[in-house]
Amino acid sequence: MKLPRILTLIVAAACAACQAQPRDDTILDMSQAFKQGNRQRLTQLLPAARGHALEPWAAYWELRARLDTASAQELQDFFTRYAGTYQEDRLRNDWLLLLGQRRDWTTFAAEHPKYRMNDDKEVRCYALLVGHLREGANAPASTSDEVRKLWFAQPREDDGCTLAASRLIGDVQGPKRMTAADAWRKARISLEANRPKAAGAAVEIAAPEAMGAFADLNAAPARFLTSRVTVASKMRKELIALALIKLAATDAQGAATQLDSKWGPQLSPEERNWVWGVLGKQAAQRLSYDALDYYGKVSRDGDLSDDMLAWKVRAALRSPQGPQWPLVIQAVNAMSDEAKLEPAWVYWKARALLAQGSEQHRADAQKMLQSIASVRGFYEQLALEELGQKVSVPARPAPVTAEEKEATRLNPTLNRALIAIAIGLRSEGVREWNYATNLHRNGGMSERELLAAAQFACDQQVWDRCINTSERTKAEFDIDQRYPTPFRDSVVKRAKDIGLDAAYVYGLIRQESRFIMDARSGVGASGLMQVMPATARWTARKIGLANFTADQITDRETNIAIGTGYLKLVLDDFDGSMPLAAAAYNAGPGRPRNWRNGPVLEAAMWAENVPFGETRDYVKKVLANTTMYAALLSGQPQSLKARLGTVGPRDASRAEPNKDLP
Repeated sequence: MKLPRILTLIVAAACAACQAQPRDDTILDMSQAFKQGNRQRLTQLLPAARGHALEPWAAYWELRARLDTASAQELQDFFTRYAGTYQEDRLRNDWLLLLGQRRDWTTFAAEHPKYRMNDDKEVRCYALLVGHLREGANAPASTSDEVRKLWFAQPREDDGCTLAASRLIGDVQGPKRMTAADAWRKARISLEANRPKAAGAAVEIAAPEAMGAFADLNAAPARFLTSRVTVASKMRKELIALALIKLAATDAQGAATQLDSKWGPQLSPEERNWVWGVLGKQAAQRLSYDALDYYGKVSRDGDLSDDMLAWKVRAALRSPQGPQWPLVIQAVNAMSDEAKLEPAWVYWKARALLAQGSEQHRADAQKMLQSIASVRGFYEQLALEELGQKVSVPARPAPVTAEEKEATRLNPTLNRALIAIAIGLRSEGVREWNYATNLHRNGGMSERELLAAAQFACDQQVWDRCINTSERTKAEFDIDQRYPTPFRDSVVKRAKDIGLDAAYVYGLIRQESRFIMDARSGVGASGLMQVMPATARWTARKIGLANFTADQITDRETNIAIGTGYLKLVLDDFDGSMPLAAAAYNAGPGRPRNWRNGPVLEAAMWAENVPFGETRDYVKKVLANTTMYAALLSGQPQSLKARLGTVGPRDASRAEPNKDLP
């Protein structure tokens, strides 16, 4: 791959003292050897990588591959040689995890203060445990609170947080601010998420003697519930709750019947509420009207998780009788303080208050809307419009100065990141770039430095780093960085030729690929518009693109032609609805055809009820992007609400949808 001129100069400068410049191939070979776990090959290649701009990566791969056998001196030599780099901190992160697994708390305590990223939850749990072991009964309540939060948030079983929770729950000498109830709650969270291993680990902490019964209920919940089960203890009640949660995943009606007719009265109110919350959430995700019936059996919303409460809000918005605004208020009020501040729930609670009609409710709603109103996201834009304003291009910040550009150009971490991206090591480059620009890191970048870094990426046409870095600024808003328009002639001309809104095309590309030409998803979608091979072949035939072959998907002009052609076909299939077409582009047309059935809804309500989290987020971001691009391209204020419209069942009088649309 040919490097941009500035990166070529950087590589040359980094290697000015070398007699023979190391080849990029050596680095790429080492990357491959690392992925394969080939320790011998890594050790063999490392000398040839010395002097390359990406030498820190080469040295990291070689030492990381044999970290379990490396000596303390080798580690310290690495930390000294590459002091201040991402690779130093990355290896220390890996080492801290290994020290925790080995229970080497003395070395862990000595090394942890040098760890700068501080973003690894498992390392944090180990650190909290070390503090607890050191302070004992004097450990602050915040230790238990943080361990509990981290443990609940970990989707899979991990050693660090499981160990910390186990010690805090079992420490009879300490303040014991965590109890077996926390372990049972973790088991419920994990089993609901279909993580039986993590659930089992939590049950073992709460009641080791229950592991046999847990294995039985996990294997056959219906049989477990119909066996001779007597609820005579807290442990047995919790096992029944877990069995009902497990059964609900495959037989929601059966679980509801058992809970209603047999087990509900015997469980505690908190256990009973949790299981009804699980059933309500699952029904809401199926877009079933049973959801509100299940939620209606919950006696106290405070017993539910934030995720259950979020789905209660969604079910209330989608009610066939119209939005159930009191239920929206009730659910949001029961959320954690952190969740209440999310723009989605601020917006919907404000809408619910406005629907109440009193002066006080309106005043409270206005304050809530004003707290989030801006052009920065979907609900922020909707809040802006609810306050009577449209979406306009914000005032641009002062241009990046020559001095700011020079300081950024000389930043070795940013340069190393761009070189890695340029030679095909995108994942490594992105991680290193994020490390350099992340605001939570000690001595993180100021807003002006972030703008300068974003501009550096823009100038190198590394659009994803340009956008993501600029998005981190809070006070400054550079629309040219956040919403760039590469390939403008091609995109605008193609959109105009086939009757598409160019802003919609840009909004979709920004979400799909961040303008990365060689982007490739885990499922095989390629190029700017992330087109699947089968979809590309089908679309090529439909739009009359002769002699198309699969290897043309990443060609820029071909990708734009096929992507826009498919988007136009999808948009027409959904009667011009941008939200439905965006959902179809992401999840395939069959699912949105089903999701649209039900009451006619504001499209924002419909989008919030999309069952797939990825697609729900995608639709909202594409439409918010589109509105900003429309303001940028037209120079005029724009309405997100106008683009959203409403969503409801297909008009039976209209032509049948294109059934072969992939």
